[in-house]
Amino acid sequence: MRSVVTRVQEAKVSIDGNTVGEIGKGFLVLLGIHREDTEETARWMADRICGLRVFEDENGKMNVSPTDAGAKLLIVSQFTLYADISSRRPGFSEAARPEKAIPLYELVIKECQSRGFTVETGQFGADMKVSSVNDGPVTIILEK
Repeated sequence: MRSVVTRVQEAKVSIDGNTVGEIGKGFLVLLGIHREDTEETARWMADRICGLRVFEDENGKMNVSPTDAGAKLLIVSQFTLYADISSRRPGFSEAARPEKAIPLYELVIKECQSRGFTVETGQFGADMKVSSVNDGPVTIILEK
């Protein structure tokens, strides 16, 4: 599993001009699921996302957890994170098929919610427009 976590002031995802998920301060998470990922991988990823201490403390140091910062999460599925770019036309054979990816994507969301986070989402497999105002910018890549 691979995710790109960006600290944002705000972020939203739209489908056909309609906003389906929107947050203020928090993390925009682009989540890619590998064909060999498991429920254990999903739980690990949720734990890392929810514990990533990249919000600034009173001294301007990245030392505050998203929980303590009052952050919200916008989690968007992104199979292209597993693009094989050995040629000019990317292949996606390493990305999980929807029948495996959807339950793991939903498990990451559920695990984050169980830790007390408000979680907004995109729609798996949809053509989405994602916009954000990056804060910092701070962008972290997590992979297991």
